[in-house]
Formats: sequence, C-alpha cells, structure tokens
Amino acid sequence: MSEGMNNAVYYGTEQPVTPARRLEAGPWSAWLIDGALRDIRYQGTEVIRAVSFLVRDKDWGTCRPDIERIDVEETVGGFHVAYEARCANPDGDALSFAIAIDASGHGALSFRSDVTVYSDFLAARCGFCVLHPIEGVAGAPARVEHGDGSRESAAFPALIDPWQPFKDIAAIEHDLANGLTVRCTFTGDVFEMEDQRNWSDASFKTYSRPLELPWPYTLEKGAAFAQTVTLSVAGTHQTTGRAEATREAHADKIEIASGNLVQHETMPAIGVAIAAHDAASALANLALLAELGPQQLTLSFDPLAGDGVAELERFAQLQRKSGVAAVLEFALPGVEAPRAELARLAAQIDQAGLALTGLVVSPAVHRQSNPPGSVSPPCPALDEVYREARRAFPKLRLGGGMLSYFTELNRKRPPLDMVDWVTHATCPIVHAADDRSVMQTLEAIPHITRSCRALIGGQPYAIGPVSIGMRQNPYGSRVMPNPAGERVAMAADDPRQHALFGAAWLAGYAAALEGAGIETLTLGALTGPRGLADVQADTPARYPVLDVAKALARVAGAVRLRVTRSEDAAGIACLAVRHADGAIEVVLANLTSEPREVQLEFDEAIHTSLLATSLDECSSSGRPGAPSPWTLSPGVPVTLRPFACVFASSREVFA
Repeated sequence: MSEGMNNAVYYGTEQPVTPARRLEAGPWSAWLIDGALRDIRYQGTEVIRAVSFLVRDKDWGTCRPDIERIDVEETVGGFHVAYEARCANPDGDALSFAIAIDASGHGALSFRSDVTVYSDFLAARCGFCVLHPIEGVAGAPARVEHGDGSRESAAFPALIDPWQPFKDIAAIEHDLANGLTVRCTFTGDVFEMEDQRNWSDASFKTYSRPLELPWPYTLEKGAAFAQTVTLSVAGTHQTTGRAEATREAHADKIEIASGNLVQHETMPAIGVAIAAHDAASALANLALLAELGPQQLTLSFDPLAGDGVAELERFAQLQRKSGVAAVLEFALPGVEAPRAELARLAAQIDQAGLALTGLVVSPAVHRQSNPPGSVSPPCPALDEVYREARRAFPKLRLGGGMLSYFTELNRKRPPLDMVDWVTHATCPIVHAADDRSVMQTLEAIPHITRSCRALIGGQPYAIGPVSIGMRQNPYGSRVMPNPAGERVAMAADDPRQHALFGAAWLAGYAAALEGAGIETLTLGALTGPRGLADVQADTPARYPVLDVAKALARVAGAVRLRVTRSEDAAGIACLAVRHADGAIEVVLANLTSEPREVQLEFDEAIHTSLLATSLDECSSSGRPGAPSPWTLSPGVPVTLRPFACVFASSREVFA
C-alpha cells in the first residue's frame, strides 16, 4: 500500500485497510488477513485462494467476529496462529470460536475450529470455507473421497455448474498443469462444493452443512463442536515462468493489435438503470445524464413494490426530456395469469405515454434464489409468460433472463426461441466485501460470459445493472445496512463505488467482457448509492467512476481491438478500440493498491502517439478542472498510481 494513502480518495471510506501479515513455512506461504489465510501458495504457486471460518445470519449476512488478539508464532520450520473470536447475529444471540492454524515446513497446513454456543443462535452457516482459485483449476482433473469411503474421479467444471459439482466431501484433490497435486481433507461436518463463479466470485467454495438441509437453522445453547481442514501438496513443480506473486522492477507490457477480434466485436452500448424511486432525481439531473451520454435508459418497474401509472408517467417524462431510448424491466408479479398482468402493463404504458424500444420480462419470484433442496415458489410457466408478452407487445423487442444474477439464469433458463435477447446482472459483494475479493471478481467475468454463451449461442446478450453495491438480496429479506460506510457484503451502499477503486473496477469489468459480444452493459444507477454522482448538494459531486462511464459510452459501437498482456501485467486492465474514422482510443486501469509501470506496444499498423489524461489521487481530489493532457507514446513506460485510470486517444476527446 502506498505511504500516506488517503482512504477516502481510494476507497470512499476512512475505514482502515485490514492489515496483512505474510507467513512462510518451507515451500508454504500465505497472507494472514483478519484471521483468515489468503493467497495460500506452495513453491510460489497459488494452490488455495483462502481458508476462513464464517458465521452467516438468517439472511446470509456475515456476522462480524470480534477478535481481541491473534497470536502468531514463527519458527525456522513453520508457523502457528491462534485466536479466539466472539460474534452475534442481528437478534443478539452469541457464540464464540477458537481457531488454530499450523504449518510445518514440507508437511501439511492444518486448521482447527472449536465452537461454543452461548444462546440459541439462528444461522445459515457456521464453519470453515475453503476457496479454490479458478484459473488453472476450472476443468482440472479431481478425485473426491466421500464420507462412506467411496471415491469419485471427475474434474472441476470448465463451464459454470448451476448446482454443486461435488457433495459429501471428506477429501478432494486436483492436479495442476505444473505437476503439483493439491489435497484438502475435512472433518467435523458434511462438506460440499459450489461453483461461486455463478455469483462472479473467482473461486470454487467448499463449505459445511449441505444446502439441501433446512436453513436458517438453530445452533442450540450450550452446543460445542469442532471442524478441521488439512491442506497438503505432492508432486514436482515444473516451473513454466514467474509463479510467485512478487514483482520484478520492469514495466508491464500490453500489446494492442490493430486488427479487430475474430468476431468483429464492437463495444457494447451503455445503459443506465433508473429505479422508480430514482426517476425524480434523474429528472432533476438531466445535465448529468447528458454528460454521461448513455445509449439506453433501463427503467425498473415492480408492481409488487407499489409501482403504477404515476411511476410510468415519470419514466415517460424522463425519456422525453433526455431523448435516450428506453427499455423497461418488468418484474411480473405472478399473482394473476400472465395475460392479465401483461395486458394491464400495456394499458398503463399507453396511459403514461411511455415510448419504449424493448421490454425485459422476468417473474418476480425469480429474483429470489432457490438453492438446492429448497422449494421453488409458484411461478407461471415461462413459455406462457413470453408468449403473452409477445401478444401484449408485438412491436417491441422482448428480453428474457434474470433481474438478479447469472446464478438464477443458469438454473432457470428462458425459452430462447421466444426472446430477442438474454440478460442478467452481477454483484461483486455477494459473499465477501474485502478489497482483494472484489477486484478478483473480475477474473470470473469471462467465465460467466463463456458459460452464458454456451447456453444462448449467438443470441444478443446484455449484462446489468452492474455496480459494487447490491440492488436486491436474492438470498434473504434485505440488503445489509451500512450506516458507517464500510466494506460490508450484500450492502446496497458500498463506499468504493464513489472512489477511485470503483472507477478502476468498472474499467476492469468492461475490459473483462472482451470476446463476449455484449450488446448492452447497464450501469447500476445515475444517482444514489450505486450511481455516478452525489446530487444531494446544489452542485453534483461527480464520482471518479463517471469518467470511466463516459469513456465507455463514448466508445460504444467502436470496434474492439485485441489486447494481449504480459504475465507480469495481472492487475492491469486495458481496453482499446478503433472508431469508424480510424481514431484509436485506449482505457487503462490499475486494479491494485500499488503504483504500476505500464508500457503499451502497438503493432506496425498503428504509427501514432496518443493524447492522454489521468484519473488518480491528484486529478480526482477536488476536481478543480479538467486534468492536463500528456503524450502516451508506444514503448515508453508510464506509471499508474494506485487504482488510477488513463484515457488515451489519437484525437482530442477526453472524459
């Protein structure tokens, strides 16, 4: 972390960055962060992403542990970590757990938890969670040992598994391409694995208490139980390059090819989501909307929340005054027959005078997740829903899919022959809200788009709304409160959305969509917690993410150029386009909290330097005026400050 870093500028909060301590034992290394081990490596290769002990409340919110002190003992041959923690659920019920972590040189890395329950405790989960990384693991051969002693030979799923790829896990091992075999064993409960790429987590998660059992469930007062996790690695590491996470002192190289991608891929149109309760704010800030320059308004309409003609009239006013094409998201109530509800919607839209170019229809109950073993609530047949939607709106493009996440699209697939495009949203703080996990979700975006393409083929594909904050909790009754503006999983208001971190994250998201052929990328909101500016004062306070959003809107429809990064360039996002007039435009982003030196290389068909501006702690703090342009030349290294973005063009157009 840079010295003197202003947390508010980088993260939107004064909450300190959780300190990390590096631990080593022979070939093992890991980071100890808030009682969990992260980035667990063996001979420099990441073999496990994290091992942590988690307690979830009835709404799957994380019960934050109160850890008084973590004792760490390091010896020549290993290390030992021990601490005790206490946590409470929202009802005030409490439990405690003691954690012991031991590593001894070339031996195993072991974890043990001992839990004591002080009062009846309503929980959705209480136990160890082990995260496998996805790069190099998705598709890798695996062997699973079950509780009855039987063995199963399989593989980690290459495409995202909608359900659990492995159940009843007593031990699981997998082979890496570099010759190492990683083994995890579990005791103390029944463990199973879910494919967290569904939620854009960059991991496969093994956890205890199968989801097919009832939840939430009660941990009874006075109960005590223990769990263990043991990691071991075998085989010979066949070095293929720099595996360790340490960095060498040279510029990260990024090559941009003048030819377009094989699919002749163009950059997606940019939409902005407008909820019914945000429409008045959008109307009051038409200048901000015009500054963004989106190609689409994505209007959210939910009769179950009380939305009616008045809300549609406000949408109509916004569409007319902005002149931006509008698509309506309709959460079909499912109280009456689809024909009646869609006919009523058509009449209300006509009464309000709302002009639309498209309509997304998705049953309201599909916004709630139905994990394995749960009973799905009543829902109209999807073929009937879309047949009636087509009857009620014969002149509109009809979108199908989910108003929630890819998880539910993967499990509840619309009849593709009855829709004109498919859509889903994402959120990076479903399971974890630390900075590292949020940025790592960008690794999962290509996995999501490849898996979705495997489902829908060449059909038009839209993603959104996307923002760091959560729009709606599909796994509980509420999003999590965040009055102190901290890093809270499942919170609607995440402070990083308002800071440089959020700008870099959005740039990384757009870069990660390369090759997916996305038609429209919809941003989370114009104003409000998931928006682009704070409009509570007389003059809107523009967030850094607005500059990235404007750049994305500006390059919509331009041909995406192929970007190739060197191995060292992990943590650097880059997208490049060629406009119809031949102009080249590039967006760079540093996704890390450390300065990075980057060197762009163009192929022989690009013979120009680019005019560039920077978005960083110097140019974003106070924002007195447009940052001064400078020259970005091919082959000349440039330093990107933490979470900085660079906008470069062969013509004088800037965010």
